[in-house]
Amino acid sequence: MKHHQIVIAGGGTAGITVAAHLLTKQPGLDIAIVEPSSKHYYQPIWTLVGGGVFQKEVSERDQADVIPPGATWIQDRIAGFDAEHNTVQLEQAGALTYDYLIVALGIQLDWNKIPGLAESIGKPGTGVCSNYSYQTVGSTWATMQAMKKGTAIFTQPSTPIKCGGAPQKICYLAEDYFQRQGVRDKVDVVFASAADGIFHVPHYVPALNAVIARRHISARYKHDLVEIKPDQKQAVFKRMDTGELVTMGYEMLHVTPPMSAPDVLKTSGLGNEGGWVNVDKGTMQHVAYPNVFSLGDCSSLPTSKTGAAIRKQAPALADNLLAVMHHRTPSHLYDGYTSCPLVTGYGSLILAEFDYDKKPTETFAFDQSKERYSMYALKAYGLPQIYWHGMLKGRA
Repeated sequence: MKHHQIVIAGGGTAGITVAAHLLTKQPGLDIAIVEPSSKHYYQPIWTLVGGGVFQKEVSERDQADVIPPGATWIQDRIAGFDAEHNTVQLEQAGALTYDYLIVALGIQLDWNKIPGLAESIGKPGTGVCSNYSYQTVGSTWATMQAMKKGTAIFTQPSTPIKCGGAPQKICYLAEDYFQRQGVRDKVDVVFASAADGIFHVPHYVPALNAVIARRHISARYKHDLVEIKPDQKQAVFKRMDTGELVTMGYEMLHVTPPMSAPDVLKTSGLGNEGGWVNVDKGTMQHVAYPNVFSLGDCSSLPTSKTGAAIRKQAPALADNLLAVMHHRTPSHLYDGYTSCPLVTGYGSLILAEFDYDKKPTETFAFDQSKERYSMYALKAYGLPQIYWHGMLKGRA
């Protein structure tokens, strides 16, 4: 049975970033990162890939290249947890024990929960596309280019999702593209969201509602996609308020799939009722197991699931874990900071930044609720560099 001082379950954004911070703060730690994938992705750029701005390959790196120096990469999948005995079970390599555990398994995309989605997503001629995976993101741009007339629908599910603003971003980009191609008067653009409004932070709502109105986008709130009939090109929605089923025809259907905590966490004993790792929202320490921490999308932290949130969570978690290791009380409190760069078109963006209380925590002196090219440039060209050369290195 192999043993490591610290085991990190997951080598995505959260796992790599927190490992880098730990090794920066205390070189020589014995850290093992368990991650099955041989590739690592910068997922925030997929909105712009879907909009035709970049090729998807810009988002991809070899996993081996982002593992922090000094950490051990175990290329395997977590099959189970036994927190009572400080053990994780691996699919291939058997049991692995630890002194401390960080759970950073991300979020699970539940493509199969919508009948008709798995068999139609990304398939030529179906009109069904999604920015939410490396395998399907190219289909969004292809579908936009093929769209000459009819109805283009962009969905947002009722479940928690990573980057809560992403479903509307691609809607705005597509509408802008149709306008530039001279087909906008022949295309109905529909944003069908299970939420009851355009955004959950009041400060940014007026500006986003103005975008919806100015661009003549039909916003259908409290509409949750429950079925796709690809042969008929029909999407079936359930009204969240009445339970009524509403069927809409489409030529283009961009789907944000339902998401949930990874299945392995739902039966792990570490999760809450939803399966999210049950941690204190300030310290990120597990409420029942003091040697277990969690951050990122799989955690119970009540904030938006974004890479920007992880950028603030990781250094705080590293400080708190090191405090516990040195028999001190965790004291670095994460305030729920997150950011959602809301692309509103080619060359325009609203940079939403806020905390647990949904209060703006803006970086710049100007009003970030206004659309700006400078913020678009930051997302397209600045943030990827900060990610690869800052966050994943423990420097940002």
